[in-house]
Amino acid sequence: MDGKKSTWAKGLFTSAFILLFSFYIGYGQTTDQQQFIRSTYNQSEMTSFISELKKEYNTKEVKLNQLKTAKGWKLVEKQKDGSVVSLQDIGTDGTPIFYTTLNDPTRQTSRAHTLYSNGLLDLGLDGTGMTVGVWDAGVSLTTHQEFKGRAMNGDATEEVDAHATMVTGNLISSGIKPNAKGVAYQAEAISHNWTRDKIEVAEAAMNGLLMSNHSYGIKSDRVPDWYFGAYIRVSQDWDKIMYNAPYYLMVTAAGNAQKSYDNESPIYGKTADGYDLLLGFATSKNGLVVAGANTEIGSKGELKNVKVAAYSSLGPIDDGRVKPDLAGDGSSILSASSESNTSYNTSFGTSMAAPGVSGSLLLLQQYHGELFGSYMKAATLKGLALHTADDVETKGPDYKMGWGVMNAKTAAELLQNREYSSLVEEESLSDGETFSMTIDAKKGETLMASISWTDPEGEYINRGEMNNGTAALTNDLDIRISKDGKTFLPWKLNPTRAAEAATQGDNLVDPYERIEIPNAQGTYTITVSHKGSLVNDFQDFSLILSGVKASLCETSVPAGLDLFLSHTDGVTVGWEDAEETLFELQYKTYSENEWQSQLLWENSTDLSNLITGQVYQVRLRSICTESAVSDFSDEIQFEFKGEETELFTYERLSYGEELSITVFPNPAINQIAVDAKLSEDAMYSIITTSGNTIKSGKARGPIDVSCLASGLYVLMVEDHAGMRTTKFYKS
Repeated sequence: MDGKKSTWAKGLFTSAFILLFSFYIGYGQTTDQQQFIRSTYNQSEMTSFISELKKEYNTKEVKLNQLKTAKGWKLVEKQKDGSVVSLQDIGTDGTPIFYTTLNDPTRQTSRAHTLYSNGLLDLGLDGTGMTVGVWDAGVSLTTHQEFKGRAMNGDATEEVDAHATMVTGNLISSGIKPNAKGVAYQAEAISHNWTRDKIEVAEAAMNGLLMSNHSYGIKSDRVPDWYFGAYIRVSQDWDKIMYNAPYYLMVTAAGNAQKSYDNESPIYGKTADGYDLLLGFATSKNGLVVAGANTEIGSKGELKNVKVAAYSSLGPIDDGRVKPDLAGDGSSILSASSESNTSYNTSFGTSMAAPGVSGSLLLLQQYHGELFGSYMKAATLKGLALHTADDVETKGPDYKMGWGVMNAKTAAELLQNREYSSLVEEESLSDGETFSMTIDAKKGETLMASISWTDPEGEYINRGEMNNGTAALTNDLDIRISKDGKTFLPWKLNPTRAAEAATQGDNLVDPYERIEIPNAQGTYTITVSHKGSLVNDFQDFSLILSGVKASLCETSVPAGLDLFLSHTDGVTVGWEDAEETLFELQYKTYSENEWQSQLLWENSTDLSNLITGQVYQVRLRSICTESAVSDFSDEIQFEFKGEETELFTYERLSYGEELSITVFPNPAINQIAVDAKLSEDAMYSIITTSGNTIKSGKARGPIDVSCLASGLYVLMVEDHAGMRTTKFYKS
């Protein structure tokens, strides 16, 4: 790996020296980024699919109106708890499908607050320039004071909805009322009614939309039991959208049916246990499904306590996939309401947990764009979130909170450490091909390797069979780690034993696999392969590694900092080279407070435009990533004399070798003496705190200071061993 040209280094320079991107109004990309994303999509396939969806929608509308008339139903009704219920679809078995909003401090639970200015990581992330889609029972109140023109009506409809307003507020509220501040509080949101959700999302995704939030789902008391956990037509449609628009990610709420007793035939346990309650697009493979959790977060962003919320719908999916994927906090969330432009309300449920996760993911996309100049594919973003989630309860995933609680702080740190102690790679596997790489583990840490992919839509859809376990997975990729003849396998769950802990084995159902090796050490081989034949003859996948030694860069203090040449207007500074290391050199005059900085790959540089007679200080540190930096070296000081000469031709000593000096007495009265091993050639200079040299001479023997005024001075001694300084006070 060429550290001088590594991705993280490019990102470091980008974040340090380049202004933030000028984002295209609409979906948060520059024109070039938008064109690049669109160029990766199968335009003809998506155009054809959108046309198909529109035809189906027109046919469905006629049938829904006929059903409404025959049954005397309302197409839309509001429940006593404030939730909205709407007749939206007809299943392949003729079942009428009703959508409902999922009502029952998010940025803290997801650790998004650590990414803000003055947060624990102080990254200055706030969602600026990013856009999220919101589909809900209606559109949000775009004129609310919290949105300040950043919420847009995507449907041009007057159908303002309270639930949509609260979800949008949880995403982007600016914080006029501090407790109602959204997670991505400077992002934009485009709000839509759920009526044509698949059509509108497909069109928006084709135009570059990166993410949308869906805090609604199928009403659980109005479908037959076989629907629970089943991969049905709507699940297939959403998977097809995401496969053909691989930068787009759908985030949806798991639902609030845990205590509903609606599934009388769960795949595991008794009805009262609350398992097997996910429905509709929550059973798709490629989306990210969010459960609700009750959490306690410490002052350093650590998860102190957590348990699944009593309302949150539990998995599994009938084929045994890990769903829900993640958990967020949906408890007592204060947000903007639609009663007026200054009104607020509190809500509960996975409806509020989902936008907390969506907002955090949007900030991670913003951060990746700032670091590396591009956005992550949806599989990468999803994989990053699952890879860095806080593991809870039992080791590995479960059917309550998936891979754990969203942790944006850990995810951002993994991006910071990319190509140092982590790797994030977007790869592609051709039919019959195997991907392999060798890595060194970071000693004493957990080696963790994940693969994540956006899978083609499943071929089989359930049309009425109870708890059918046919896998929806189309392209079955496998990750393995091997060392010294031993093979490590990924996590997997068993839907017929849903309450038991995860085990390691051959995962046949999930489009995300993860292997963990605690206390890893030495060299390992990572292999990604596939079973059978790949649909479309290839499969893109994202590889995420942590706990690896991906760079030769070491965060040790650079050695040998010294002066080599003096020019008429500056000096040459050099130090010992180090592989794959970025150096930060800082310098200033002795009297200045602010340091000037240079970032350098080379191990020498010229400091120009120096002022003759001024005393300068220079220091140096190593940088491996934003979060992996060394301490600064000891400072060297010199008086610039404006002469062209070679300064040091002798061997330089390492820091700590006979470089310290002291003077006595201190405070001084009439004279001082230097306590150090000095040659006959040693010279001294006495410098004021303003940087002016007022006395110099031979350093051997007593130095007369009787003529100095009372105050603090710097004694600088120059000898074959280098330049050393100390301070003394003249009384």
